[in-house]
Amino acid sequence: MDYVRFGASGLKVSPLCLGCMTYGTPSWRPWVLDEAASRPFIRQALDLGINFFDTADMYSLGESEAVLGRAIREMVPRDDVVIATKVFYPMSARPNDRGLSRKHILASIDASLGRLGTDYVDLYIIHRFDPDTPIEETLEALDTVVKSGKARYIGASSMYAWQFMKLLAFQQANGLARFVSMQNHYNLAYREEEREMLPLCRDQGIAVTPWSPLARGLLAGSRGSGTKRDETDTLAHGWYNQQAMEAAIVEAVQQVAAARGVPAAQVAMAWVAGRPGITATLIGASKPHHLPDAVAGIGLQLTPEEIALLEAPYRPRPVAGHE
Repeated sequence: MDYVRFGASGLKVSPLCLGCMTYGTPSWRPWVLDEAASRPFIRQALDLGINFFDTADMYSLGESEAVLGRAIREMVPRDDVVIATKVFYPMSARPNDRGLSRKHILASIDASLGRLGTDYVDLYIIHRFDPDTPIEETLEALDTVVKSGKARYIGASSMYAWQFMKLLAFQQANGLARFVSMQNHYNLAYREEEREMLPLCRDQGIAVTPWSPLARGLLAGSRGSGTKRDETDTLAHGWYNQQAMEAAIVEAVQQVAAARGVPAAQVAMAWVAGRPGITATLIGASKPHHLPDAVAGIGLQLTPEEIALLEAPYRPRPVAGHE
C-alpha cells in the first residue's frame, strides 16, 4: 500500500478508508453487522495496509465507534492508524443532543473518545452544515477541541461549496484550526461536486475523501439484488432515481469491466480514485471480496478512451446527499 499526503497537512493515509457505518448493531439498521461479524473486516483492512478508519457518533448511535475502538485496541498500536469520527446528527430526542453548538460539540467529542477508548481522534468531522448555529460558535468550539489535544485535525462533510468557503475564510481570518478535509458524495452516477466543491478543495489544499464511490452498489451491479440494505436504504432510492442515465452508466462500467476481465466494482473505484484531487476513497465492506476489490480498483489505471466511455452518459442532476 502506498500512502498519500492528506491534503496540505503532514498526515499520511492509505488511499482507501474503511467506512464503519456497516458495523455496530442491526437494531439501528437491519443491514448493519454486529460486532462479531464486523471484526473480520477491520482485521482484513489492516492486513491489506489500510490505516484509515472512518466512523460517526450517529452510526448505530455510538456502537460503531465502540466496535471500532475495541478492535483497534486489540489489533494494532493506536498511533499506527488514523481514526476519524463525526458530529452533527441527533443522538437522542433531547434538544441539545444534536447540531454544531459549542455545547453539543464539546460533549460529543468526549462521548466519542469514551466509546472509541482513545485519548484523541486523528480527524474530527462536522457531518453536515448546521444552519441553526452561528459559524463562529461552531468553529471556535472545534478550535478548542484541537487545542485541547482531543483531535489532531478537523474536517467537514457534504455541504455547498459557498458554505465550506465561508467556514474556511472565517477560520483563516481568525487564526482558528482549519479544516483539512472534505468528505462528499461523489461517484460516476453523481458528479455535481465537479462544479464547485472539487475545484475549491484543489485550490485550498483540502483532502477529498468521497463517500459512496459505488453509488450504494448501483455501479457494482448489486442494485435490485434483494439484500437488506438494497431493500431498506430509502436515502439511496431517492438519490439514484435517474433510471435511464444510470442504466447507461452501469452498462458502460460493465463494458469496461468485461474488456478488462475484472469486476464492475473495480472499474467504478478506479474512476473515482483517479479523479484530480481525490485523496482517499471511503469504502464499506460486508462481504470478503469487497476490500480486495477496492484495493485492486485503486491500482487500476483507466485509459483516456475508457474514461470517456464511462463519463459520456452523465447528465446534470439535482444536488443529493446534503440531508
